[in-house]
Amino acid sequence: MGMYCFGIDVGGTSVKCGLFLTNGTLVEQWEIPTRLENNGSSILPDVADTIKVKLDERGITKDNVDGVGIGIPGPVNENGEVPMAVNLHWGFKAVASELSALTGLPAKAANDANIAALGEAWKGAAEGSKNVIMVTLGTGVGGGIIIDSKIIAGHHGAGGEIGHACVNHNEVRPCNCGNHGCLEQYASATGIVRVANDILEESQEDSKMRHVEKLSAKNVLDFYKEGDALAVKTMEKVGDILGSTLAMFACVTDPEAIVIGGGVSKAGKALTDCIQKYYQKYAFPSCKSTPIILASLGNDAGIYGAARMVIKD
Repeated sequence: MGMYCFGIDVGGTSVKCGLFLTNGTLVEQWEIPTRLENNGSSILPDVADTIKVKLDERGITKDNVDGVGIGIPGPVNENGEVPMAVNLHWGFKAVASELSALTGLPAKAANDANIAALGEAWKGAAEGSKNVIMVTLGTGVGGGIIIDSKIIAGHHGAGGEIGHACVNHNEVRPCNCGNHGCLEQYASATGIVRVANDILEESQEDSKMRHVEKLSAKNVLDFYKEGDALAVKTMEKVGDILGSTLAMFACVTDPEAIVIGGGVSKAGKALTDCIQKYYQKYAFPSCKSTPIILASLGNDAGIYGAARMVIKD
């Protein structure tokens, strides 16, 4: 049993790295740039190098390390293979085995939204919970489902893709994924603005939202908190869609907690209260009391979750 492990979270511009004790204490964190040139061929060697440097710096031997966990923006199957990671310019990559070969340490890989969920379940907002659903509301809508302290990745690595549940069969505009009517089209930052613009078009009523040069999700949520009628109407619609979708997922997994993260979650309790109201309306009776809580680890959730993957229980 090693004393240490590494948690790595690969983003499009930087790679977040964390050295942890196996009890979950973060010893040190740092970042390295994500080098995308040559189809991202130096990303994993760079990660291996920074790990080697850190071990040398601290005089830690490999037999004192349980392993390296790594999160990737894209689907990752249970063997730690990535069919394709567009943002990293990767085609197929056997991430876990490649990183293990480069570092001489056991390695596991998972999707970045999934490791964030695992991080929040382990040391974040839902600390101590074994069953958690996490939704990240950002540019898109990411999701992660944790059952019995393990990530549900599924056969294609697409487990937990809550953002692409179809919530509107009549939508004519396409989602970035190519389908129509995905949750992401209504509950992401861009989705909230779209819902707001639709409501502004349908209504003659004045609203603070009409007097902003470029409407943002933050504007909508700020005006919602101030009680602006059309902003309230916007967020009630978003809350209804999101609450009902989470209620469906709760029927499948019955989580102890549902965690809301991502940039949009900065709106705080006003947002979770709105989602909770509709969640309770639609949830199966046994699940109605499930708390909907705000993520607490922020951008560090990924490194925590990545580290948790490789810790021997």
